[in-house]
Amino acid sequence: MGTALVYHEDMTATRLLWDDPECEIERPERLTAALDRLRQRGLEQRCLRLSAREASEEELGLVHRPPGHHSQRAAANGFCVFNNVAIAAAHAKQKHGLHRILVVDWDVHHGQGIQYLFEDDPSVLYFSWHRYEHGRFWPFLRESDADAVGRGQGLGFTVNLPWNQVGMGNADYVAAFLHLLLPLAFEDLTQPSGTLRGKCRPRQSASPTSHSCCRCWPAAGSAPCWSALESIRSARAAQAPHWKSLQLQDVTAVPMSPSSHSPEGRPPPLLPGGPVCKAAASAPSSLLDQPCLCPAPSVRTAVALTAPDITLVLPPDVIQQEGSALREETEAWARPHESLAREEALTALGKLLYLLDGMLDGQVNSGIAATPASAAAATLDVAVRRGLSHGAQRLLCVALGQLDRPPDLAHDGRSLWLNIRGKEAAALSMFHVSTPLPVMTGGFLSCILGLVLPLAYGFQPDLVLVALGPGHGLQGPHAALLAAMLRGLAGGRVLALLEEDSTPQLAGILARVLNGEAPPSLGPSSVASPEDVQALMYLRGQLEPQWKMLQCHPHLVA
Repeated sequence: MGTALVYHEDMTATRLLWDDPECEIERPERLTAALDRLRQRGLEQRCLRLSAREASEEELGLVHRPPGHHSQRAAANGFCVFNNVAIAAAHAKQKHGLHRILVVDWDVHHGQGIQYLFEDDPSVLYFSWHRYEHGRFWPFLRESDADAVGRGQGLGFTVNLPWNQVGMGNADYVAAFLHLLLPLAFEDLTQPSGTLRGKCRPRQSASPTSHSCCRCWPAAGSAPCWSALESIRSARAAQAPHWKSLQLQDVTAVPMSPSSHSPEGRPPPLLPGGPVCKAAASAPSSLLDQPCLCPAPSVRTAVALTAPDITLVLPPDVIQQEGSALREETEAWARPHESLAREEALTALGKLLYLLDGMLDGQVNSGIAATPASAAAATLDVAVRRGLSHGAQRLLCVALGQLDRPPDLAHDGRSLWLNIRGKEAAALSMFHVSTPLPVMTGGFLSCILGLVLPLAYGFQPDLVLVALGPGHGLQGPHAALLAAMLRGLAGGRVLALLEEDSTPQLAGILARVLNGEAPPSLGPSSVASPEDVQALMYLRGQLEPQWKMLQCHPHLVA
């Protein structure tokens, strides 16, 4: 499973028959520039090319006749004759029996056509972020604002995020994903039936459009602007009556706990680690300015096990690694750790080092390695130090279970250690955060969306380690979701470390997710417990002054 790419030369045949500067965006170069950039960055070869065909009149009639995302049931609009995405959604429901569909409309204009077609339909969650400028930008509609949330049974299933300032950047879009889109999508689509993405056209020129098709993430240390946060806050407020996930998070505008603020009401002091991540201080203002090729690694996912299990079922293109690091090198890394002296632990470490080197060299994209439970902490310590000394500039470690941060690991801003299933919620430093494992699925999702991902995207690692250590307490679907969400970072360079006695089913499900498959269902949705909400709010209150991606309220911006 991968990303599908649909393109046909006939789509470049349409040209304007009149001169109008405001209409110059609708030209063939809008498509060809995006395709050229995908080719230049090596991304086209990583997509699944699907052949295009003409739609039948019956298919077009699923939502109209006649009538891109502006066209309506009985009227063409905004260069759009047929509403492709709306037709696709209706087709998916009718032919494939999907019950819940998410449409993400990423376009400079509001897709009012899709909104009108589905505004009373709870089976389609429509999300549009668009340039609005308080109603002064086309299509000049009052219903393009945040308070248009659907009608009838569809209340809450229309989500508008209006940008009222020109020039929104990657950090603004990521903040919208983390604080608005993903909480709603997961609450509604705990068992998703399908997702359809709208057009990608966030700028009114060919060059930025082609950039946006290739990458959209913020530079390390960047922050959403005040106007973006104000729009996100308005959209959250409008949607809160219809979504439990937003109601829990917005109990109060500022996260509070007995120790999150001083008695005088001042914000908490800056945590150890400095006001700005040192690694981020030298980061470029925009990653779009950097030349970056994205060639496909020769191996997408590899599994390194000391004793392969015959019951382990892997996708055909996931390989079981046979190689190991040199014995002398492995022994040198193991020497400081008594738990790595045993032969089985040393063998497992050699395989992990070999796999990690393949990832750092660009030969392998992601991987899974196993280690004896007694050597899990030491193996993770070696993996962190090996990664930092062999090419990784910023390393994110998400440790679950009894895996404490090594006390002698440098606090230099190059590693961010997040421990889930810690004894208590604690921000021990800017780069060392611990939280208990939430007891409910809703609490787990809130922890991932409201803490782990904002910190991770603010940090921008180029290597991610996910370690499931002793007593991690994570079910397979939850572990798979965590791995899947972290694949968006570091170009998908994620290494999962498991205990050797983990079930083959866990290794198999992680391998499939890291290889690009969708994670399995988490089961029926549930809300976070009061204790989970309190822990999350406490940590956000402690960390927000230094981690700007945690902020979703404009008055918190320094």
